[in-house]
Amino acid sequence: MSADGAPGAPIRSGELLAPAPETSVDVSNLTVTFDGFTAVDDVSLLMLKGQVHFLIGPNGAGKTTLVDALTGLVPSTGTAMYKGLNLLSMKTNKIIRAGVGRTFQTAAVFDELSVLQNLDIAGGLHRKAWGLPLIRRGVPDYVESALETIGLSSLRDKPAGILAHGQKQWLEIGMLLVQDAQVMFLDEPVAGMNADERDETGQLLRRIGVERTIIVIEHDMDFVRSYAEWVTVMHTGKLLTAGTVEQVQADKRVQEVYLGSAADAAATGEGGH
Repeated sequence: MSADGAPGAPIRSGELLAPAPETSVDVSNLTVTFDGFTAVDDVSLLMLKGQVHFLIGPNGAGKTTLVDALTGLVPSTGTAMYKGLNLLSMKTNKIIRAGVGRTFQTAAVFDELSVLQNLDIAGGLHRKAWGLPLIRRGVPDYVESALETIGLSSLRDKPAGILAHGQKQWLEIGMLLVQDAQVMFLDEPVAGMNADERDETGQLLRRIGVERTIIVIEHDMDFVRSYAEWVTVMHTGKLLTAGTVEQVQADKRVQEVYLGSAADAAATGEGGH
């Protein structure tokens, strides 16, 4: 599957899958321009429920800017339809309440608060504004469930600041879970992790991705190869190609602009990212 083809027929991730899964976010002609520079150029793609979908490409390809547009952080044109709503016309707080969340490269947790408190604060989305200051009685079931899912139950009362890097990333994913985010954009979630943490993160994404839409920006190609169900490749703000890991790796243009060093290293048995 390539960027070439019939005029006006964009790459739309998911077209090759059968039976067709449920479309979650339908992005059409998304463009982001900064002072005359086009950072994201007419991108169209489908994001599917129940699929772990990776966005890859060289630095400056437009991956994070694309996600910024979809989460209300930068202005853009085009459409991104989710449950009848155009995300590109909404403010960030409305997007979050609609069930779309994201993480950043540096985990945004409250270091001085416990793991449990971080999750409970994030779960405030479930409560009416007048009830937020009230003392809670017990731990809500959705918080307990998130603790178990992210594997931090034994650290529930520990300050988030003492967590290992990987554990902070899992906590941030847990904060999206308690917000009941059905679409999650994760920005380089395994950066700085060791091999065991990467594997645990991959298994976590598989678990939570069964009933959600997971979109991962990632540079770790070993992680992509192990856990991606669909891959979209961006280059200079445009969609270069999309497909399974095998299809993307076999694309000569992807090798030229992004995977060349990784492909060469793999051929010599050295691995690489």
